Amino acid sequence: MADTNKKATLSIGNESYDLPILSPTEGPDVVDVRKLYGQADVFTYDPGFTSTASCDSAITYIDGEEGILLHRGYPIDQLAEKSHFLEVCYLLLYGELPTAAQLEDFESRVTNHTMVHEQMHRFFTGFRRDAHPMAIMTGVVGAMSAFYHDSTDIHDPWHREVASIRLIAKMPTIAAMAYKYSIGQPFVYPRNDLDFAGNFLRMCFSVPAEDYQVNPILSRAMDRIFTLHADHEQNASTSTVRLASSSGANPFACIAAGIACLWGPAHGGANQAALESLKEIGTPDRIPEMLARAKDKDDPFRLMGFGHRVYKNFDPRAKVMKQSADEVLDLLGVENNPILAVAKEVEKQALADDYFVDRKLFPNVDFYSGIILEAMGFPTSMFTPIFAVSRTVGWVSQWKEMIEDPAMKIGRPRQLYTGPSQRDYVDVENR
Repeated sequence: MADTNKKATLSIGNESYDLPILSPTEGPDVVDVRKLYGQADVFTYDPGFTSTASCDSAITYIDGEEGILLHRGYPIDQLAEKSHFLEVCYLLLYGELPTAAQLEDFESRVTNHTMVHEQMHRFFTGFRRDAHPMAIMTGVVGAMSAFYHDSTDIHDPWHREVASIRLIAKMPTIAAMAYKYSIGQPFVYPRNDLDFAGNFLRMCFSVPAEDYQVNPILSRAMDRIFTLHADHEQNASTSTVRLASSSGANPFACIAAGIACLWGPAHGGANQAALESLKEIGTPDRIPEMLARAKDKDDPFRLMGFGHRVYKNFDPRAKVMKQSADEVLDLLGVENNPILAVAKEVEKQALADDYFVDRKLFPNVDFYSGIILEAMGFPTSMFTPIFAVSRTVGWVSQWKEMIEDPAMKIGRPRQLYTGPSQRDYVDVENR
């Protein structure tokens, strides 16, 4: 971020105010309004903060018009194709791709932190069997601060480092435990001889009664899901983590806040919503009817999984995810899964429909990730917990960046007050 020496002039009545214009390495210039309230006694108004930069960050850059997503400058499609999740984690956390020795050390540290404190197992028995896995994850992750006191001092660099590794390493274990608890199966401990994605699949799908062999195609597809969801700039959950962090809260509480925000169907639940949309269609013969309804602006039906709020051209993650979806469906087939059969036909017909093509309503990453997770055997209630496993490294990276910024201050958005003006209290007998 650099001062461009350019100014924006704001006129209010007879007064004019010069506002500095800052220039990022990528993206549009930014008008700096930090001193506007002190100078002019006015706030800016931007519900949803969709036109406001809440921070400066060197981690992720998105150009929605051009369909670009960069992590530390590297295009997401290159990372998904040539790298793997833990290497991307290192990149997000430390700013550069690791050397072979650095990667080996990082992978070892993550792998050796995958187990959770044994007493934390008791937390799960306090939840009802039908509790949503996201409810469990929110509670358990928030409770980690009660077990890992040696990594809660946010002012200690080593505490921050240990907390970061623990969160990345333990999140898949906690998510798998939440899943196992919901289906009444015993917890499966992690294994240090498996990679990150393979370990997660084994913890979810193995049982003590028989051996479980991780399929490399499924493991690679799971790794890509993790990679493609690792970070996505200042989205709702990341902004929540940053806002909670600005108060000085411990890292486990901050990430729990991010998980709670991610739970919303407009955010982390998008791939679940896409599958539910396919279930509403039901059978391939109903697709033309439902596509017609999706095109009718007066019809409440929405075909979820197409288009994206940020990406106005195409979702750069979707191309890679489609490749994984095709590989998984080729391996597992769709013959015995009517939802997947509908998904394949919806994709085909929508991509051939001028309405969708003209409006650039292409299948997004949520459409394809939902297909993959359904094919693997995950219930829709696990889609968002898997998203949380993926996004943890993004939250942690953004948290570390913010904490290590000497200019950090507590978040305090302003408001446009529309309530009553000051009035006097009326005793109850006179009301």
